[in-house]
Parts: sequence; structure tokens; C-alpha cells
Amino acid sequence: MKLSTKGRYGLMAMFQLALEFGDEPISLKYIAEKQGLSENYLEQLFSNLKRDGLIQSVRGAQGGYLLTREPKDITVGQVLRSLEGHLAPAECVQHDIDCSKEDNCATKLVLMKIKDSIDNVIDSITLEDMVVETLKNNSN
Repeated sequence: MKLSTKGRYGLMAMFQLALEFGDEPISLKYIAEKQGLSENYLEQLFSNLKRDGLIQSVRGAQGGYLLTREPKDITVGQVLRSLEGHLAPAECVQHDIDCSKEDNCATKLVLMKIKDSIDNVIDSITLEDMVVETLKNNSN
């Protein structure tokens, strides 16, 4: 599995929202500047994140974006799936698709274990975990 720029940049933007959680809405321009990302590209990513209920927009002069829940309640897995879709290493393990070679498939067990491992890791890390770890590393 290889994350695209959508997943990486979206996670960086969500990290910035988590870092500033509880404050006022954050503008796309500010997020783009702080994370070194394209504002136009972030706009595209935020439409998915908003559609999936991870962020909300606030209109007006002091508008911007906010997380819909506390950072401890949003996982890396939720963010990545919103932007990337399913993260299975192969189609056959993504939707449990019937395969004519399934009975003699030498790789399906391995692919399922890879998928399960990826899911376990990304679903166990929250945005709050990312913030805490970053702040801890920056204080050293």
C-alpha cells in the first residue's frame, strides 16, 4: 500500500486542525502556509472530509474549518479512508470479491493479514496521538 498525496496532505491538514482544536475556525490559507501545501489542493481534499463528517466549514470574515469532533475521536484510518477509499493491498481482499483462483490462491492469506495489520495500525492512532507525539518530540 502506498498513500497518494491526497492521503498524506489531507492528514497533514487534519493534524493542523487538531493542533489548534478549540480555537476559532482555521482558514485554508493558514493551514496551507503552516503545512507547506497548496491551498487549491486542500480545497479539493476538504470537500471529501466535509462530506464524510470529519470537518465543518464556517462562513464569513472569521470563517474557516473546524474538526467536527475532538481530535481523540478521529482516527488516522477515518481520514485516510475519506481521502483514499479502501486501503486494501489488492481488490480481492478489499470487498471479499469472488475469485476463480481463490481455492488455490497462495497470496490471499498474506494479503488479508497485510490488510488487517494496516487497518489495526491506522485505526489505533488518533489525531490527538499525532499532536501529543509531535509536541513531545519538539520539546526534546
